[in-house]
Amino acid sequence: MQSLEISSKNLAKMKKLLIATSNKGKLDGLSYELLSLPLNIVSLQNYLVDDSTLIESGNTFEENAKIKARFYAEKIKLMTLADDSGLIVEALKDELGVKTRRWGAGEKASDKEWLDFFLKRMEKEKNRKALFVSCICLVDNQGKIICTARGETYGTLAREIQAPIKPGIPLSSIFIPDGCDKVHSAMSVEEKNKISHRGKAMKMVKKFLEEYLD
Repeated sequence: MQSLEISSKNLAKMKKLLIATSNKGKLDGLSYELLSLPLNIVSLQNYLVDDSTLIESGNTFEENAKIKARFYAEKIKLMTLADDSGLIVEALKDELGVKTRRWGAGEKASDKEWLDFFLKRMEKEKNRKALFVSCICLVDNQGKIICTARGETYGTLAREIQAPIKPGIPLSSIFIPDGCDKVHSAMSVEEKNKISHRGKAMKMVKKFLEEYLD
């Protein structure tokens, strides 16, 4: 992973960007593309926020990303980036998508429990094709939308776990992107961001931010 040495004096001058997630797997992927920009990146782990009233009521990834970005920007008063992502499985039409983490064993299940349930459900399915989608919304500190981006990656679902499960992103241990011979979780952050749904979306956001910050 890239590293960026920043003095405390320069850090104070940087524009703060809140990446609205406490999911380490997502945070690593979302922040990676932005490390070279003059931004002081913070996450929800830096703040105490009551998000009990946050309801992801959107019917699309885009709608949910906007809901989350606006919610946290209005709470914390920082420029905020939020991602909504999920898996679309051909054999399980309309079952996952925007409901991916809430599907099956549910969002309160551990990553391993959720993935075990999913693999059991897919056990007899011959069609293993799937599509990962990530939609990102960037808003200013008042919740006004600055830009949105969408990234997609097609791939195949392995029948068993191929690499250690990374916190918050269990499906990455069984998702093999088209043209690759290993799952997302077996890749470095740099390798993954070149081809992943989230990496593709973040490259678009980075390009916009380079101009926006100027």
